[in-house]
Amino acid sequence: MPYQRVKGTRDILPPESAQWVYLEQFIRDFFRRNNYKEIRTPAFEFTELFVRGIGRDTDIVSKEMYTFLDKGGHSLTLKPELTAPVIRAYLQNDLAQQGAVTKLYYIDALFRQERPQKGRLRQFHQFGFEIIGSPYPEADAEVIQTMAALYQSLGIQKMEIRLNSIGSRESRANYLTVLRTALQPFTAEFCPTCQERLQKNILRLFDCKVATCQEILNQQAPSILNYLSAEDTHHFQEVCHLLDISQVVYTIDTKLVRGLDYYTRTTFEITSTLLGSQDAICGGGRYDHLVEDLGGKPTPAVGVASGIERLLLVLNQQGALSIPQPELVYVVTLSEEARAIGFKLLTFLREKGLNAEMDFLRRSLKAQLREADRNQAHWVIILGDDELQRQAYLLKNMRTGEQQNLAFDTPVNTLAEILKRD
Repeated sequence: MPYQRVKGTRDILPPESAQWVYLEQFIRDFFRRNNYKEIRTPAFEFTELFVRGIGRDTDIVSKEMYTFLDKGGHSLTLKPELTAPVIRAYLQNDLAQQGAVTKLYYIDALFRQERPQKGRLRQFHQFGFEIIGSPYPEADAEVIQTMAALYQSLGIQKMEIRLNSIGSRESRANYLTVLRTALQPFTAEFCPTCQERLQKNILRLFDCKVATCQEILNQQAPSILNYLSAEDTHHFQEVCHLLDISQVVYTIDTKLVRGLDYYTRTTFEITSTLLGSQDAICGGGRYDHLVEDLGGKPTPAVGVASGIERLLLVLNQQGALSIPQPELVYVVTLSEEARAIGFKLLTFLREKGLNAEMDFLRRSLKAQLREADRNQAHWVIILGDDELQRQAYLLKNMRTGEQQNLAFDTPVNTLAEILKRD
């Protein structure tokens, strides 16, 4: 039996791989226009980076990371998220010296050992971006507005922006005390996972999809917005105001807390009804202490990450992903001498920027024309005994059926111009 791929991974094959290439290039072009610079970090980091950055009691660190010892006895982890590695690189390479505000984006593969499901695998891919250095609401609003604009430019229609503030660390600590007191009498009614979260990471209760847990929270959990400091409240109101004047439509969701310990103040998600219960296609927020927690000077930051697999699911369900296909020129050769000439011609055409192909199985004329048709070739160049005698190519337009002869000594530029015509 042939080898099988590892559970939770998948092969990305043609023609789907073309969608990935198109989407990644679209993302890169979009962020360049918005003055973000690309950053690429290693596939694995020291485990302590994620323990310190994400939080020891988060599901990612406690249950999902791929961690191993190298030959030197160091604990390493395949990266399960991107913000902590980006901040590590920001500090190690002293990127703050390049400007007071640093704007970075990334596209990368991540690894989490969780139960595979629709749009969520053990090796998955994300893109995202960070604004490092600004404490002000303008940065929060830009991140939200920029991601919404990217989705809109891709043609996504059925999406919703959910917005909340979880306040500063001080505000949140006060809220957690009130929340734990309010929910303690109902401990036995929560699902087993939420009973554990109630003790270790109570904010994660809001991520639970169990109906009975959500009902308790709806009835008993106080709103975190009522426990924000005056400064936190003003910051959140400013973010909302900036989104309002930018005509970004959003919904305030006081149960939106995000699952990573480093978040402060603004949190948000963009969801799509096309994904079912696991409906988030991106999530992010402000993290004003992460740089300091990882050994740097106090530096505010805000960012967001989006799952590429989930985004492609939405785009394909909507039929919104339209990939322009380059016109194909297919070179048909019918003898040894013709194959040599055809191969040389193939090289020249590709050098002129044309999408050119030829037969590599020495098939009959009929079979090669059938292959050209299957590949939706616009033009076919036929080289057989008659063409060799006339010293001329036979050009056939596969869409109109029109044919013409063109001498072998025709300049390649002239031939290329003819083949680029409709």
